[in-house]
Amino acid sequence: MSKTNLRANVFRAGAVAAGFAGVVALSGLAIAAPGEDWPTYGHDDGGMRYSPLTQITPQNVSKLKVAWTYHMKPTPETRALPSQMTPLVIGNTMYFGTPYGRIVSLDATTGKEIWVYQLPEGERPSVRGIAYWPGEGSKYPASLVFGTTQGNLRVINAKTGKPSETFGDHGAITLRTPEIMRGYTDNYAMSSAPGIYKNIVITNASNPEKPKGPSGDTRGWDLRTGKLVWTFHSIPRPGEFGHDTWPENGWQDRPGVNVWSMMTVDAKRGIAYLPYGEPGPDRWGGDRHGANLFANSIVALNATTGKYLWHFQMLHHGIWDHDNDTPPMLLDVKKDGKIIPAVAAMNKTAILFLLDRVTGKPIYEVKEVPVPASKVPGEQSWPTQPVPVKPPPLARQSFTAATDVATVTPEHKAFCENLIKTHKLHDSVMFSPLTHDSQIARFPGSGGGPEWGGGTFDPKLGYYIINTHDMGSIEQLEPKPGGFWGSTTGPDSFFIDEDKKLMCQQPPWGSLYAVNVNTGDIAWRVTLGVTDSLPEAVRNTGRPSIGGPISTASGLTFLAATDDSRFRAFDNATGKELLTYKLDHSAHTTPITYKGTDGKQYVAIIATGGSFLRSPTGGDSLTVFSLP
Repeated sequence: MSKTNLRANVFRAGAVAAGFAGVVALSGLAIAAPGEDWPTYGHDDGGMRYSPLTQITPQNVSKLKVAWTYHMKPTPETRALPSQMTPLVIGNTMYFGTPYGRIVSLDATTGKEIWVYQLPEGERPSVRGIAYWPGEGSKYPASLVFGTTQGNLRVINAKTGKPSETFGDHGAITLRTPEIMRGYTDNYAMSSAPGIYKNIVITNASNPEKPKGPSGDTRGWDLRTGKLVWTFHSIPRPGEFGHDTWPENGWQDRPGVNVWSMMTVDAKRGIAYLPYGEPGPDRWGGDRHGANLFANSIVALNATTGKYLWHFQMLHHGIWDHDNDTPPMLLDVKKDGKIIPAVAAMNKTAILFLLDRVTGKPIYEVKEVPVPASKVPGEQSWPTQPVPVKPPPLARQSFTAATDVATVTPEHKAFCENLIKTHKLHDSVMFSPLTHDSQIARFPGSGGGPEWGGGTFDPKLGYYIINTHDMGSIEQLEPKPGGFWGSTTGPDSFFIDEDKKLMCQQPPWGSLYAVNVNTGDIAWRVTLGVTDSLPEAVRNTGRPSIGGPISTASGLTFLAATDDSRFRAFDNATGKELLTYKLDHSAHTTPITYKGTDGKQYVAIIATGGSFLRSPTGGDSLTVFSLP
């Protein structure tokens, strides 16, 4: 492919000139000033997860105490289930879904239960969040909007907890339409909160990662009626831009290329930013030669019509399961005397791209870097991958056994050296492809560097703050039924003991980073998490984490995503750890902060353990903190 075509497959802004004027005309909204509530997963329209509250400060945060606790299990005898839910707070009402098939409304100041909506038997809400719609007049009241494990989209009245009588069939529509399912019976659902713009709800999708299956298309629905408004084909069809990045028939019935994490909507411009994942199967592309748009891309759409505006492909022809898992974040970059409206995008590689949110053009130079070629039969890996000059990757990208093996304890070192010898693992570099004749310890592993929680942004400092971890994968490809190749060994296995997870590379195993977006430099990095099973002198290793941070105008970052069951607070300017509170269970979720009717600032987090980090499951609590 020529350099010109390759550049078009990385980012394309040509459609913006024709389509952007229409977006401006369609959007009469201004970005709402961030308030004292927490109305969406990202808190504000930019998804910055930045609160203006200042009552809790670096000076008094160490005094935080538990104000109240809410237990999610319907009865004490109910088996505990893990949750990755982030609550919402609007006014003085808190809303969240539970893994027990319930949507709960609480008094946000006292924790008193207001109402509970029970989903039909066997149906549970999306595991990572629900959305709030302020409604339109008396006919369409404020509502909660959420997907379910059965592939439905439901709307309920935020005040009463009763299903909407105007949306679909008594408040529900099926997302498993014939156009999406294509005759397949695979599981299709929503795993994260949808996006909302005016009266349009934009639905994401969780579909299988195999050669054939349901579509990963993104759709917009009318929140007043439940009628389909638009569909964006995540894999372009004949005649659509990007179709030529797939081989003939290689695009048909292809699953994956879906938004399974959160999307972000620019309310001022009426633009939705969609982070797409890899095609199925996600570790071999011998039947899909080409760059494969819009896989591994961030795509900007007109939120009202679903019309394509621009895209930036962050990974060409993905064969690593490195989905775009973090929600895009809208922020301003101050560079060369200008303020640039930007979108921060990151996938599992932990490579942060800062793009002009109007055009999709990189703010810092991006180079096409040559990468190792795949030797797997039938595969044609892409010869280069986009890597920005700034900032550097925020997680480990390689492993060399001679220098990188862990030496935390003598026993640890001996185990890891034997693991490398037994599996005959060969070293890896950035974008090392999987092999079919040997095993590789690759970084980041299949779990990625960052996870779905994403980052937070402090606009005063210009710091993008995010937690990442270094979990390697031992993997090898082998032939699978149907003529394709798949991974033969379990991912995330480059460690000692399934439960303790003592990584076989030198620490840190988990970090918290702050990137100065105005310079592209790392402002600070601190080790995040401790390994309690190790001797006290060597416990400061860092730990894997799922869930994200939030920040406040007082200069604090709150985070409780690590598998060591700690809730922490950090100084935004320096990264200094100011609070460490031991929870009963790990919180693989994202906290929120809000102001109660008593004038106090609260910080809330759901902690149940569980998730693929396999920290002990058994918790069921929402814990809320405040100053004494």
